[in-house]
Amino acid sequence: MPTLTPSVFSPESTIGEIVAAHPSLTRLFENLRIDYCCGGKIPLSAACAKRNLDLTTTLALLESAATTLDAIPTEIDAASMNLTQLADHIEQTHHVYTRSELARIVEMATRVSTKHGWRDSRLIEMGTVVNYLANEMIDHMEKEESVLFPLVRRIEAGTAHDADLQMLSGPIQQMEAEHQNAGEALARLRELTDGFTPDAEACNTHRALLAGLAEFEADLHRHVHKENNILFPRALELASA
Repeated sequence: MPTLTPSVFSPESTIGEIVAAHPSLTRLFENLRIDYCCGGKIPLSAACAKRNLDLTTTLALLESAATTLDAIPTEIDAASMNLTQLADHIEQTHHVYTRSELARIVEMATRVSTKHGWRDSRLIEMGTVVNYLANEMIDHMEKEESVLFPLVRRIEAGTAHDADLQMLSGPIQQMEAEHQNAGEALARLRELTDGFTPDAEACNTHRALLAGLAEFEADLHRHVHKENNILFPRALELASA
């Protein structure tokens, strides 16, 4: 179990550092609505201020939760993996899940927006945003699997050329920008669906869609955290060594 240290649980610690040291805290950050993926570089103090949370209380919650949850980890310790293992894990878990779940979500969103958009115009925009998110994520993952992840593996194996090392920052910046776009799309979906909450008139497909979106959002947060806050920084550090 990771040791609790002031360097991890302090106002200056970034959200990404905290989650990298204690992966089990992702659920608490989800509940607090603190962005630990695209917002992982933000200090805890700033994240609390953004959410109007008391910093002292939040620190106490984090320490208490880490003590309890780290004893029964529910999330893989990505920080303990080497870069190749982490890239493989992301592809084999998050990418596989994302492709499968997006196909299901798109199909349900199309049905709901087509059949029920007449009673709530937000459902029409929801369908549009879901399709945009799906297209962006499929393209995004293909670029990671064909370009960025193979490059990271070569760098770790010591087989990368100087040109590989010099180009690494470009693809990473592009992937981080696309992560931000996906996060903004999901934030818009949350707004359009009242926090993924079904209304009294929602059919079973609509309810299943909202549940699926909530689960997809949580998985994407973990997915992006592992890339933005662990894989990418460590790859850049290795490339510049």
